[in-house]
Amino acid sequence: MIDKSKLPSRHVSVGPSKAPQRSYYYAMGLDEADIEKPFVGVASCWNEAAPCNISLMRQAASVKGGVRDGGGTPFEFCTITVTDGIAMGHDGMRSSLVSREVIADSVELTMRGHSYDALVGLAGCDKSLPGMMMAMLRLNVPSVFFYGGSILPGCWRGKDVTVQDVFEIVGEHASGKATLDDVRELERVACPSAGACGGQYTANTMACVAEAIGLALPLSGALPAPDEGRDAYARAAGRTVMELIDGGPRPRDICTRAAFENAAAVVAATGGSTNAGLHLPAMANEAGIDFTLEDVAEIFKKTPYLADLKPGGKYVAKDMAEAGGMPILMRTMLDGGFLHGDCITVTGRTLAENLESVKFDDSQKVIYPVTNPISPTGGVVGLKGSLAPDGAIVKVAGLKNLAFEGPARVFDCEEDAFAAVEKRQYKEGEVLVIRFEGPKGGPGMREMLATTAALYGQGAGDKVALITDGRFSGATRGFCVGHVGPEAAEGGPIGLIEDGDIIAIDAVAGTIDLNVEESVLARRRAAFTPRENAYASGALYKFAKGVGPAHLGACTHPGAKAEKHIYADI
Repeated sequence: MIDKSKLPSRHVSVGPSKAPQRSYYYAMGLDEADIEKPFVGVASCWNEAAPCNISLMRQAASVKGGVRDGGGTPFEFCTITVTDGIAMGHDGMRSSLVSREVIADSVELTMRGHSYDALVGLAGCDKSLPGMMMAMLRLNVPSVFFYGGSILPGCWRGKDVTVQDVFEIVGEHASGKATLDDVRELERVACPSAGACGGQYTANTMACVAEAIGLALPLSGALPAPDEGRDAYARAAGRTVMELIDGGPRPRDICTRAAFENAAAVVAATGGSTNAGLHLPAMANEAGIDFTLEDVAEIFKKTPYLADLKPGGKYVAKDMAEAGGMPILMRTMLDGGFLHGDCITVTGRTLAENLESVKFDDSQKVIYPVTNPISPTGGVVGLKGSLAPDGAIVKVAGLKNLAFEGPARVFDCEEDAFAAVEKRQYKEGEVLVIRFEGPKGGPGMREMLATTAALYGQGAGDKVALITDGRFSGATRGFCVGHVGPEAAEGGPIGLIEDGDIIAIDAVAGTIDLNVEESVLARRRAAFTPRENAYASGALYKFAKGVGPAHLGACTHPGAKAEKHIYADI
């Protein structure tokens, strides 16, 4: 038995004064032995909103079995998820980033309110992964992260397809390249199972981050969601958290500065989602570590691109799993000196120790060795310059041309840009600017996949560039620059751009500049009035009032640096 005298659950289960609380546990069928054990919160983002989340309840049941195996008492609870594939392209996308904060906050409040001693967090869709890991770092209780797994690829006319193809066929249909029958035929087969979107989009990117940073068990994110082999990994996660309660490392012991550098390196090596440039700083904030978009970009700049994954490459998450998953990728990265091998993980061993028995498999085609990378620098690049003094980010995986210069065509919201793209009201060589979509100005920092996919479907993905103070989906491809900061609502240079201004982007040099005389910008700045957003109440209002800048993670509170006590130590 683990001594509960120093665990949070003593406040709801030990001593005569806790008889009222114990009466509730008896009412739920627990016995005295169950109440005497450590209490483990099993937090799930299960819902019926989308395929990303529908297998989480099944896997949570297996986690609870592992907790019981290890001598603990599990308590399952659910939090929200906003699924980007459903929210995309309309006003609902404003809820997406806000949901990351609500997930972290609701897990924190549930853990605090019920004095749980440890946490296993299950997540399936984009913002739920960083939100769950943020809660772990905020609480600093023994924790294990568990990814619900990816969707199986669809098959259409002899090729693997994902939801990315469905978004892009919308543009093909608008330009006359695809019929309505083509659209209806593809939409029926693109997503054939439970699980998160199958390319190296945000969910799979952050699942890779969870393993690289040490919060998830090795290989636990590899198998697709429908594969019942995932249940064995889920049960192992439950057993592992019980080992952590008995003196193992806590999240802040695991997620050091070096571990965040490992996570950023894996994002670059996999050509992962630009959203990692937002989520890694937010996670670091929960641990009291300074790790900004600029720090992330520095890691991106020196990391080779190794995994040939969609949207920039050929393969999907299922292929990555069959190639050996993250251990194979991290093996070659460690051998090449691109990872810190001495970082501790939830196994109680270091990253290098976890990889001791792993040998790189030369027969698979998805993951390249560091000696023969797809490209010598990462699939994601940070930018900085007169247009983005606080930085910006672009995914270059799959791009042939890494520089772009052209006149601006300005839109003050995504809807206006999408309408113009649908009607082909743009010219090749232009830089489309979508502003007032930042964390504060949107509010909510929407993703622009509907617009970028329509451009790509029209064959213009490499013929125009697009920049925004909002975000892009992990499924976005083309010359698309996001997270431009300061955002327009804060008076950043992106808010001063006028149609025809020349914008120069160089992803090799890492620069993004607005080629307008400073005297002209000064006049525009003096006359500038931020656009008022339409949200004067509710969750979006609260988010807009409290959110910080994107390059620091779009956080809504000061983080560990300001805390006066840590929940795990009550």
